[in-house]
Amino acid sequence: MKKILLIIILIAIGFGVYGYLVQPAGDITPPAMEERMDEEIMDTEDEMTVEDTEEETVTISYTDLTPEEAKALIDENPDLIIIDVSPHYDNGHIPGAINYYIGDGSLDEAIPTLAPEAMYLVYCHVDSASIGGAQALIDAGFENVYRLEGNYAAWVDAGYPVE
Repeated sequence: MKKILLIIILIAIGFGVYGYLVQPAGDITPPAMEERMDEEIMDTEDEMTVEDTEEETVTISYTDLTPEEAKALIDENPDLIIIDVSPHYDNGHIPGAINYYIGDGSLDEAIPTLAPEAMYLVYCHVDSASIGGAQALIDAGFENVYRLEGNYAAWVDAGYPVE
């Protein structure tokens, strides 16, 4: 009789453990663990929101153009503003270009007078100045900014007109 009672108790314990392990998915976790998991999920959701916001941040930058692409841009956009940021403007420049020398602050002084919605092509005789000039426009909130890759020398080497 004791053996039968022991077997019944073991079977009952076995069913209890089995029932606990195979409960429906929503009931598996003890209440104390559910609270911790809820807090972790909330923390994860907050982190996801921050990450999602950061991913949605759009970085605006200028676009480098080859001389051929720059020539096409000039030909197709009569309102394009061409800015030479070099101190060598008087030695030759792209036709229609205006000179705002970056080294003496002329570009910085001109930026508030320029239309942010207009399209700009920036070039120089050296990369550092043209990169700085294009970036200055971007930093001021301009969105349609292009930079002549290879600068003035590449333009001349391509055989395009100069003034």
